[in-house]
Amino acid sequence: MKKLLKSYFYWTYPRGSFHYDVLVTLILLFVFITPHLWNYGDTASSAIGIHHPIQVVGTERGFIVTVAAADVPLDLHTTASKASIKKALRKAVEPVTGDAVFVDDWQTVVGNDGQPAWRVWAHR
Repeated sequence: MKKLLKSYFYWTYPRGSFHYDVLVTLILLFVFITPHLWNYGDTASSAIGIHHPIQVVGTERGFIVTVAAADVPLDLHTTASKASIKKALRKAVEPVTGDAVFVDDWQTVVGNDGQPAWRVWAHR
């Protein structure tokens, strides 16, 4: 039994043999079954919260993103801390910029449709 396990561990069986097929079957089972058993922490990006168009303009140091105020869960005239505003704006621009984005600055503006919006300066 020790020799058999050692042979399996070092994969010494020739291709097409019974033991080779057992090893390949075990590997395939591992690949296809473990995602259902273990949580790897991956999640799909969700753009469900976006109901208005987002405008992205590239600049020399990053990009400027204009997000409708309705798509950011903050009041435009909020008294929240800068860290919480930055976090909410980062979450609002993630669907179009990806999750590796850093928010540098922001201001409130009136969007092209006449509705209030946030203008966010960000970079990767």
